[in-house]
Amino acid sequence: MAERKALEGIKVIDTATLFAGPLAATVLGDFGAEVLKVEHPRGDPARTHGYSKDGIGLWWKMLGRNKRAVTLNLSKSEGQEIFERLARDADVVIESFRPGILERWNLGYERLSEINPGLILARVTGFGQRGPYSNRPGFGTLAESMSGFAHVTGQPDGPPTLPPFGLADGIAALATACATLIALRVRDATGRGQVVDLAIIEPIFTVLGPQPTVYDQLGVVQERSGNRSVNNAPRNTYRTKDGRWLAVSTSAQNIAERVMRLVGHPEYIDEPWFARGSERAKHAEELDEAVGGWISERTRDEVVEAFEEAGAAVAPIYNIEDIMRDPQYQALSSIITVDDPELGPVKMQNVLFRLSETPGEVEWCGPTLGEHNEEVYRKLGIGKDRLDELSKKGAI
Repeated sequence: MAERKALEGIKVIDTATLFAGPLAATVLGDFGAEVLKVEHPRGDPARTHGYSKDGIGLWWKMLGRNKRAVTLNLSKSEGQEIFERLARDADVVIESFRPGILERWNLGYERLSEINPGLILARVTGFGQRGPYSNRPGFGTLAESMSGFAHVTGQPDGPPTLPPFGLADGIAALATACATLIALRVRDATGRGQVVDLAIIEPIFTVLGPQPTVYDQLGVVQERSGNRSVNNAPRNTYRTKDGRWLAVSTSAQNIAERVMRLVGHPEYIDEPWFARGSERAKHAEELDEAVGGWISERTRDEVVEAFEEAGAAVAPIYNIEDIMRDPQYQALSSIITVDDPELGPVKMQNVLFRLSETPGEVEWCGPTLGEHNEEVYRKLGIGKDRLDELSKKGAI
């Protein structure tokens, strides 16, 4: 382990709720940032979201990892005063309140930058800080709908399809972490902080590809195509002889040629349309019939072995049980075990990527609500009697 962590010395206050903002803080914490989770005394709703064991939220154990947790009611004057003191020596504040809420509490960037000119304020909302929708409630589901993702997802004759997990929030979290690091780099050069305005609708819109350019130049509106691609073929999911499912991709021309030779139909390679992915996509039906027919006569393991020998691209469609047993995930240590005082050993995803000199680390799971109140507030000179008083007032 490196003597110094990648983000050691960076102090982050995570006062966001649910997923995008908090997950961005988790990423920073995984690489050594000191993350303080500031929650309303009721707690971040993520604590009770999804599955639980013995009343303990399991999503929270991953989302709150590597964070210290305090409770603070920012709508109370006492809470605002304490937050200012916390922000005075912070590097980053991540928040997800509707635009104008921090300003109503006199905790907007104008005020926070007065007391800490180098502070980065990352504001994560559904629709951004301005515009006609800025004050609407903003959740990942709405972003998945309005970004165009749901419109292009699903079978051609079926309804628009939403993902069964927080896709837009997850993408927004990674974008927020990236934006925060960029802002910190600028601060290193100028000494000044700035505001990161992150609208959850935008990162997922970006990763959907060149749709705006295609529409602008050609007037084409992409429609649902199931598991097929509008950019290449064969590309689909195929069922094997033993009832398992596989995915095949032919994004590269040489891979497409290898697949067709493997499945016994090299004649397609000589067709004029085969040389271009978008043209192959127009012949997806016949290519799928050739590939799917060959796969349906073989077991999953037989297909995977044959594709690997041919240098073609295939992957089994996994559920979480498959992932937990897969040797490649094991080789990468993609799943780790973290000891938790409430649940004991807990398995969860490892850090996002590997750095050769300053690797990230998960030191602890999500803490209990207000677990670090006394530790953190004592450093501000707030004694136990005062904490008890603030608790009775609902300020912490």
